[in-house]
Amino acid sequence: MNTLTRVQKLFVCLILMLLSFSLQAEEGELRVVVSIKPVHSLMAALMKGARPPDLLVGKGEIPYGWEPSPEQKKHIEQADLVVWAGPELESSLEPVLQNLTEKPRLLTLLDSLDLKILPSRWNEAERDPYFWLDSRNALILIDVLTKMLMDMDYSRAHLYKRNRDALFKKVAKLDRRLEYGYRGLKGGVVLAYYDTQQYFEQAYALKLGGVLSPSPRVPVSAATLIKERNKLKEGWYACLLTEAKMKMPELQLLISGVDINRVELDSFGSTLEPGEDLYLQLMDHNTSLIKGCMQKTAGALSQDAATADEAADNQQANIGGRFMLTDENGKMVTQDDMKGKYQLLYFGYTYCPDVCPTSLSVMMTALKKFDPEARRIQPYFITVDPQRDTQKIMADYVHYFGKNLIGLRGTQAMTDRVIREFGVVVEKVVEDPSKPEKYLIDHTASLYLMAPDGRFITRFAHGITSDQLVEKLKEYMK
Repeated sequence: MNTLTRVQKLFVCLILMLLSFSLQAEEGELRVVVSIKPVHSLMAALMKGARPPDLLVGKGEIPYGWEPSPEQKKHIEQADLVVWAGPELESSLEPVLQNLTEKPRLLTLLDSLDLKILPSRWNEAERDPYFWLDSRNALILIDVLTKMLMDMDYSRAHLYKRNRDALFKKVAKLDRRLEYGYRGLKGGVVLAYYDTQQYFEQAYALKLGGVLSPSPRVPVSAATLIKERNKLKEGWYACLLTEAKMKMPELQLLISGVDINRVELDSFGSTLEPGEDLYLQLMDHNTSLIKGCMQKTAGALSQDAATADEAADNQQANIGGRFMLTDENGKMVTQDDMKGKYQLLYFGYTYCPDVCPTSLSVMMTALKKFDPEARRIQPYFITVDPQRDTQKIMADYVHYFGKNLIGLRGTQAMTDRVIREFGVVVEKVVEDPSKPEKYLIDHTASLYLMAPDGRFITRFAHGITSDQLVEKLKEYMK
């Protein structure tokens, strides 16, 4: 009997010790709180295998009108890291964060210098909070969050790095698919009830013709309602975009008696289950709805997605080829002449109003920061608009960005061939039919890194910062 009692006591002690070790391990894990579901989804994927991040604005909820519960406030107080967008979106969270006695590490994403943050179209003093709707921002954010996790929890750095690589691959594939298939969004001009799509509009050439209100916090004015209703009746718009869980008190006044295609986007993922797959689901969901609203059939949508995936994969595997171009001095340049150094290629045109100058500035700034290693890299600017980009125009243009930047142009036939060889998407856009010569060109805005032997290495998405580009070049040129 005594022996049995001793065994029982030892068993109880062992259980208590195991519980103690478990609690200690749990206490040692990083406690992360994330405000909105799209960002929480990326964080959940990065923290897979560790303590999952807590979500504040959960299923069926959006930040507008949301208030943190007492339990959520407690989670915030106990957190090591709190990630939120900023006061433009989660205004009810701002006083909670300001009144914390022991402040956790705080990441305000709208303050990030790494992300592409656009100003509000309604108030220049504010920022547009919907940054995640450009998948290139998501790619940048993955690296920002990974670095922060590794800095704060070095013992699990290997886990975060492994999760980062898996997640980055998935989002990069999504980005390629959206970039390759963005022409499906050009079926007409759309009207948005709320201004949630500025990032998506810029990234994927969505033609947004009008917006009624910046957010549910601002009622639609009578003048705007009358103007946009008349335009709907006159057939200006192919589609009306609304948002899940956002109240629209003037909707019936807007569409009563009007025949218009309408879809309900879900930019917060409010109807989706929280988790690591939500971001990908959200982007596919919204893109498919917008394409569908442009009167594409469900079968065509499925075929488009499959074709885009296959084309993007094939494009990635077969980038590069044979060509003959001339530089800004009139000298012939072939693919063989470019060998011997790493090559950083950008396709664009000199009349490009914003994207091309920004991308070239990032590329050349990165190479200056990378010096002296930059001597191993030769940057090129290849025009997709040889009709207007003459040799002299190219010379003046490239020298503005740097003496070592080489500008390349060719005949229209050779330009078309190079575009095909590198899988560059190019589409001429005539906005004013009375002035066809003042056209714009929608085009792939990535940077291509080629090896000294001419092999394709990788593409860097538009939106990457010069510092991030330096780090990526170091990784690929080890």
